[in-house]
Amino acid sequence: MPSDAVLHQAAALCLTYPDGDFRARLPLLREAAPQLREFTDHAALTPARELEAHYVQVFDRDHRHSLHLSRWQDGATRRRGMTSARFGDVYRAAGMELTGEQPPDFLPAVLEFAARTGDTDLLTEHRAGLERLRTALNDYGTPYASVLNAVCATLPRVRR
Repeated sequence: MPSDAVLHQAAALCLTYPDGDFRARLPLLREAAPQLREFTDHAALTPARELEAHYVQVFDRDHRHSLHLSRWQDGATRRRGMTSARFGDVYRAAGMELTGEQPPDFLPAVLEFAARTGDTDLLTEHRAGLERLRTALNDYGTPYASVLNAVCATLPRVRR
């Protein structure tokens, strides 16, 4: 797996809800993706309930930090459903099916897709939204910002 693929897979895991499985994976994530050490070290030192509460506060209660990429492109409009469905079409065309509870535009799913296939087109197409999310997380002061910083560093710059 190329280094960006390893980083994308590790970032996908870091951006999911920090349950017991997540905590068990922290040493592996730390070693596999040194770019994420700021976050993995923080997660390892933070009590489980505190980390869980912080995740909910950052991603579930504040839409300014949405992990759903269609929200960054389409906001709360009807087009959001079509954009999200397009992600599913791209996965199916590559021979992958999304089996989780989250919609296909959920950033951890997109990162996992990129890691498994090497296809970063969805990430690149949504780079502007990723930058806005990265900025919002940095402004908020959450350790999750370092995960987005590392992901964005693997992608081409946004054209202006």
